[in-house]
Amino acid sequence: MDETLFNILIVGQAGRLQYEALIFAASFRAFNRGFPGKLILAEPQPGDHWPNDPRIKGDDFHAIMADLGAEIRPFENRHFGHHYPYGNKIEALKVLPEGEPFVFFDTDTLITGDLRDIPFDFDRPTASMRREGTWPNLELYGPGYSQIWKSLYDKFGLDFDSSLDLSQPDEYWKRYLYFNAGFFFYKCPKLFGERFLDYALAIRDDAPEELVCQPLDPWLDQVALPLVIHSFGGGRDTIPEGMLDGSHSCHYRVLPLLYARESDTVVRTLEEVVAPNKIKKRLKEYEPALRMIYQGRGHKVRDMFDQNDLPRKEQAIRNRIKREGFWMR
Repeated sequence: MDETLFNILIVGQAGRLQYEALIFAASFRAFNRGFPGKLILAEPQPGDHWPNDPRIKGDDFHAIMADLGAEIRPFENRHFGHHYPYGNKIEALKVLPEGEPFVFFDTDTLITGDLRDIPFDFDRPTASMRREGTWPNLELYGPGYSQIWKSLYDKFGLDFDSSLDLSQPDEYWKRYLYFNAGFFFYKCPKLFGERFLDYALAIRDDAPEELVCQPLDPWLDQVALPLVIHSFGGGRDTIPEGMLDGSHSCHYRVLPLLYARESDTVVRTLEEVVAPNKIKKRLKEYEPALRMIYQGRGHKVRDMFDQNDLPRKEQAIRNRIKREGFWMR
């Protein structure tokens, strides 16, 4: 077991994310008792970038999170906010202790194992390989994958060729370094966060001409992330395959998708960790949890699919759930 001290970061704010944070914390503590690092919940604060107060609602919510071992730390949005909430994961890194290794998780993640089992190489960052080819969107007669990605590597003075997976065909999306930003890690949040912010702002505000037709909302964080990881000497699969987004965590995204496609173990873990009354009382305020978990609608969704023969594209799963009237988020 790797005894390197590291911290865990999630982001929570009013609405869906605060309830997902509660599920995350409950599952984390169920499998990580005695964890020597900190579980930190970063909370955005009111400011010019938020039309409404983004802070977690409920007088006792902070206390429940504290009982689960989570430390809530406020942060200010100086560059992102309401118009690009995915930027929270970039700006929230500043709440972490400088020089201490960290692992960031999207809040819609269920922890299913002891994270100390994972041999993190904090000198060689990586991120989630459970992804689809969502970016870039190629235009007829426009630049291809190589041109678009190379323009970004060139912009930041990075070596493009060494980022390629040469086992994949030219102009196939998997050849190019691309992650889902559902988790990532590094040895220092200050170094990682500053570079992540610099790259994201440079792409947003002064993108290469090859990106002129490319959407950056909601993809900006996932466009910048592989560049940041490559710049720090990281890459694909610097931890063993099948642990994160596998045996030790599940990035479920929304509860209907969890019930539709995840393993029996994941479903059982979810329902066990949210069974205690103090957690159930608060989660019942969140309609998707009330309907999916406590009133059994999730199992109706589950019965719609063969988990061993799922549609290849996530969108097809979403569409079927929506057609049956069970979609919630």
